Amino acid sequence: MTMAKSKSKKVGNIFVWVLMGLLFVALAGFGIGSFSGGASRVGTVGDVEITADDYFRALNNEIRAQIADTGEVVTFAQLRARGVDEQVLAGLIARAALSHEAAQMGISVGDAEVARQIQQVQAFQGTGGNFDRDTYLFVLSQQGATPREFEEDTREDISRALLQTAIVGGLTPPDLFAETITAYQGETRDFTRLTVTEADLADGLPEPSSDELAAYYEENPQRFTRPEARRITYAWVSPDQIRDDVDLSEEDLRELYNDRLDEYVQPERRLLERLGFGTMEAAQEAYDAIEAGETDFDTLVEERDLTLEDVDIGEVSPSDLGAAAAEAVFSDDESEIIGPVETAIGPALFRVNAVLQATEVPFEDARDDLAAEMADAAARRQIDDMREMIDDLLAGGATLEELADDTAMTLGMIDYTAASEEGIAAYDSFREAAGAVEEGDFPELLELSDGGLFALRLDEIVPPALPPLDEIEAEVAEAWAATALRDAVAERASQLVGQIATGATLESLGDTTQERLIRRQDLLPDLPPTTAAQVFQMENEGDIVMIPGADAAHVIRLDTINAANRNAPDTSILIQILDQTIAQSIATDIFEAYGQATQAEAGFTTNSGVINSVHAAFP
Repeated sequence: MTMAKSKSKKVGNIFVWVLMGLLFVALAGFGIGSFSGGASRVGTVGDVEITADDYFRALNNEIRAQIADTGEVVTFAQLRARGVDEQVLAGLIARAALSHEAAQMGISVGDAEVARQIQQVQAFQGTGGNFDRDTYLFVLSQQGATPREFEEDTREDISRALLQTAIVGGLTPPDLFAETITAYQGETRDFTRLTVTEADLADGLPEPSSDELAAYYEENPQRFTRPEARRITYAWVSPDQIRDDVDLSEEDLRELYNDRLDEYVQPERRLLERLGFGTMEAAQEAYDAIEAGETDFDTLVEERDLTLEDVDIGEVSPSDLGAAAAEAVFSDDESEIIGPVETAIGPALFRVNAVLQATEVPFEDARDDLAAEMADAAARRQIDDMREMIDDLLAGGATLEELADDTAMTLGMIDYTAASEEGIAAYDSFREAAGAVEEGDFPELLELSDGGLFALRLDEIVPPALPPLDEIEAEVAEAWAATALRDAVAERASQLVGQIATGATLESLGDTTQERLIRRQDLLPDLPPTTAAQVFQMENEGDIVMIPGADAAHVIRLDTINAANRNAPDTSILIQILDQTIAQSIATDIFEAYGQATQAEAGFTTNSGVINSVHAAFP
């Protein structure tokens, strides 16, 4: 339900804010000063004034809320740029209009209810969880408010809430709304499809002639026009470029292998669970009961109020266990339950979940990996040692060409665009620098993610250009073939639709595939993304439609229209959600319209001078 709105949506959003029950606006804010003792008025609605203090406090509250939401500092200038100051003022006007209307109707609450509401505010509770007057007074003083002001604000908030309840409380949307939407959303369809591909073309695709390619090139210049590019010269060095020049000694490689021996030579390991007992007799009784089939390991764990996670000790080797336990566990290759044996936690039973055989990778097998790792580390060190020298050369005015001549850096050039990703453009740091550099910028030494270094220079901005046909003939031919294929399979599929119209069946024309219980929002693999939408546009069972695709066309027959299952659990949940959403939407529209009408009837004014003075109080 949508009602006419005479004011902007921003104003309406503030009514939603009020609806959500933010009744303690006066509570939020910083320690603020007063604007002429609170007598300065930002505006009025009927008999209700909006003071400069009210406006200042509300703006502070919004700044605080946004900082809490984003975790980033928000300035008043940023809020104004987004029009938030106007929204805050509109909210205060809406609030004042409701206060005016409540007063006109004689709606008010007594001191007891005001006290009850205030005592429930968590910020005013002491360490014991109960209302603490000293805390109450301290919090208000920090916010620049007096108890009298806050209590009157609270009284007005409660009155407005009562008015709100009187207006929109108990609204129940017609069942027809949710039922109609559910019937639409829950409907599914079954269809059969026949797919036409290049293999189904009797003559295949012809080779394009030179004239056809030239015509296609001229008719589709936008497909081949190169985007604006940034022509960049760069000098760079990476570990990959100098790794092969690193000298590695066999002695160093064997030393690294020995340092990593635990990785390459591992003894037999077992995945174990261990259940401890108070005495050896109790452990033996448990083992005998398992052997007799009277219980099992899982039951014993559960009876001890433990979980399998509690008794799991993971992957262990003989050295991880005591001598007695290691001998018992690793000498038995057949039993699942082993024990009882003495362990660090006392007598215990072990359950073997898996046996991991001993492994050994000899030096000869590990050598290549170790050499690559060592060469990469050495290359990184060499590049790091170059850094100071390269920095000095750049600081002395060396060009990128001179860097390439005097150091291990390699010179390159690229017409960089956002789509570039080859070579050095695969590095994020280069892409960021290439997008930011300006003509005339002094080359700066920057890092690559693999430990490399680079510096770049923007030579010129290359405008969009259409390359000559002879330079991109292969690309044009590929595009021509893609277009020709799309047109050819679509034409063949259309011919099949014509045959169906004259009496043929879909199944008689080729291999078909059935799709069942397809929903409106489904994306179907191997089918164009619009397939479900087009199927749901078909009106009658048996209707035929042809849907073209990039490299295949599809002839589709609508088989069955399945109405939504009203009794399905997910349908019932959807109806409940829709009922709540529709009720809230109707309540919002009604309350918004009521608030706008109240403002118009009561009349409101604003004072731009006072508003500007409040704005000036912010840094």
